[in-house]
Amino acid sequence: MADHAESDGLQRPAASPKAPMEAAQVFISYASADKQAADTICAALERGGIGCWIAPRDVVPGESYAGAIVRAIDATKVIVLVLSERAAASQHVLREVERASSKRHPVVAFRIDLAPMPADLEYFLNTSQWLDASAIGIERALPKLVDAVQRAIAPNSVASPGDTGSTQKPAANPSEQSPVAKQASRGPSRWVLAFGVLVTLGLAYIVVDKFWLAKHIATEPPTAPTTNAVSAKSIAVLPFTDMSEKKDQEYFADGMAAEVLDLLAKIPGLKIIGRTSSFQFKATPDDLRTIGVKLGAAYIVEGSVRKTGDHIRVAAQLIDAHNGAQRWSSTYDRKSSDVFEVQDAIGLSLARALQLTVRSDFGSRAAAHSADAYDVYLRGLRALDEYSQESADQAAGDFQQALSLDPTFAPAALGLAKVYRLKGEDAWLLPTRAAFERARQAADLALKLDPKLGAAHAVLADIHVIYDWDWNGADLEIKQALNLGAQGEAIQAAVRLAAVRGQWNQATELFETGLAADPLNPDLLLLAGWGVDLRSGRFAEAESSFRRALEISPAAGSVNWFLGLSLVFQNRFDEALAVMQRETLYDGQLEGTAIVYHALGKKAQSDLALKQAIEQNAEEWPSAIARVYAYRGDRDQAMNWLERAYSAKDEDLYFIKGDPLMRNLEGDPRYKAFLRKMNFPE
Repeated sequence: MADHAESDGLQRPAASPKAPMEAAQVFISYASADKQAADTICAALERGGIGCWIAPRDVVPGESYAGAIVRAIDATKVIVLVLSERAAASQHVLREVERASSKRHPVVAFRIDLAPMPADLEYFLNTSQWLDASAIGIERALPKLVDAVQRAIAPNSVASPGDTGSTQKPAANPSEQSPVAKQASRGPSRWVLAFGVLVTLGLAYIVVDKFWLAKHIATEPPTAPTTNAVSAKSIAVLPFTDMSEKKDQEYFADGMAAEVLDLLAKIPGLKIIGRTSSFQFKATPDDLRTIGVKLGAAYIVEGSVRKTGDHIRVAAQLIDAHNGAQRWSSTYDRKSSDVFEVQDAIGLSLARALQLTVRSDFGSRAAAHSADAYDVYLRGLRALDEYSQESADQAAGDFQQALSLDPTFAPAALGLAKVYRLKGEDAWLLPTRAAFERARQAADLALKLDPKLGAAHAVLADIHVIYDWDWNGADLEIKQALNLGAQGEAIQAAVRLAAVRGQWNQATELFETGLAADPLNPDLLLLAGWGVDLRSGRFAEAESSFRRALEISPAAGSVNWFLGLSLVFQNRFDEALAVMQRETLYDGQLEGTAIVYHALGKKAQSDLALKQAIEQNAEEWPSAIARVYAYRGDRDQAMNWLERAYSAKDEDLYFIKGDPLMRNLEGDPRYKAFLRKMNFPE
């Protein structure tokens, strides 16, 4: 409500023309440049039965503007701050927050961008509830805001709107990519995006009992980009820097960091930020405090590796992400064959620095008996991270070579399973059954070599969902993965399974849980947009997710296809056409334009695009052809292509039930029989 424009031509929130002051419970503070966002927030709160006071709407003509603001702040119970870069720089906003603080009114700060936080404003927000919409979009975050405000104005509420029994303090000076996106990809495991998401009300982990996730309430202060309050015992391990003379050991440095991260995951009470997210910050100019804000981590581990012949020097340090202070550092000079001892030493030192107790099996893991096998294995991990068909082929060769050098090395078998799962998901190996069966064999081998390798169960869960269509089998594998500590990969598989079953609320809760620990995980972000939002009818929320994806990774495959679909179902056909035309031929351009042209009534153009799609992608993506025919209302051809997709074990067929493109088939007995054949529940 600060720095307001008297007339800006924007639509005002839907509310009574002039509510009496005593009916208003919430004062909305905002900078004039954010008026549209403030109006949207005001309308959502009032739809939730919460009376709002917002300027200039509620300033009585002829009344002192400043006086009206002061009286409104004094009279209302809660102040909602629309926090942005403009608001952070506004003296008007500062004075409003200061006034509310002096009256002991709770402040719910609703962050709409990654604004730097001046110390004077932070001072008045240090006992307030923070919610973050900067990454997931205002519309998706509004239900959390309404809930926070309702809690704050409840008769027995305490100062913290979330009423979680804890106060929440923003990190000082928060501010604002990623590896190259996988090439030629179509599913939610195929992009490298970035950005964080909504801060919920004191949830450290949102739990679904079906997947055996334990319930916890956060007791630590939050920061902007995570889905939960930042725990004081949360840590991110950044990629280590290659300090070798020839700069040819980056794969080894990455592997060292990944192994340390995996060791830390065994420490009870320590929240680990996922590798997918922390490895986004390789060679970035961001300072560690900024990275901590983006990852939602209280501590950052960084290090370097110098490898010369059979000698390695590893340096590591632990940084407090809030103030940049060093909490621990050490350097290790060892033979290359002692690399596992170095990793153990770093992990134990970090645990001591954080005053945490480690389990007796802390250092136990499947270690390679051959230094050459371990070296080749690390090269395979690096290739797998590059997310392209060529790098996947290289990774498969590296993991297979590692197994040849050391047939007992379970992580190499797991790496092979992940490679072939990726090849199956992206149709990089046809028929897809060849890819998925090889993935299954490798995962089974990994568990035979190391029965405690929980991530192998997560791979098997994905195979059951994507390839077997065995929902109960996937459920069992997810439980085993969780029991063995593979939280990140198991939760992602659980999101996929819940979405397949149409359990939207459960899928959303699992998504938020996973993103709390891995806030820049592209697979989870795409699963939320494709698997949940599009299929549950939340098209605006899906659009928001896909637009953020494009901002971060413009070349990521199929994001334009998904974004175009979200626009189609909002009847924004001209926009959808422009978006679809930006997609690649492999990733949905032709199928997408065929859909949009049909929506626009341009049959000839739609027919031509569909004909070209069949010529281009019939073998790799028959389910997409079925979707186009279904949307166009051609049930016979849609069923024909569905059967082709079924025979080919199309990697995107598992998301067919509930797909809005298939609505024209929902009353067809043949379609119902087809869904039963895929083991979908009625």
